[in-house]
Amino acid sequence: MTHVKTSPYYPQSNGKLERWHKSLKVESIRPNCPRNAAEAIKLISEYVHHYNEVRLHSAIGYVTPADFLAGLAPEIHSERDRKLEEARVRRRWRSRSRDGELAVAG
Repeated sequence: MTHVKTSPYYPQSNGKLERWHKSLKVESIRPNCPRNAAEAIKLISEYVHHYNEVRLHSAIGYVTPADFLAGLAPEIHSERDRKLEEARVRRRWRSRSRDGELAVAG
């Protein structure tokens, strides 16, 4: 990680970090309103874990950053594609059986 100094009072120069801070405030700090520094630190720690390990990110293909960095994105995407195709096949068979045609599961 590289430390980069940006111009003061010019948030556009560091947009990604500014956006992360906004998400942190809106999704964790403001709704939970910590009463002291210890509570704030705990909330931030929990949010960072959720953000990196649980939350899916559209910019990286709806996987977690942890999975993306571990190189699991292709495996996750192929598993999703497989499940979607299975669901499409099941849906086709269900719609055929409603129309009165013979539906064979297989």
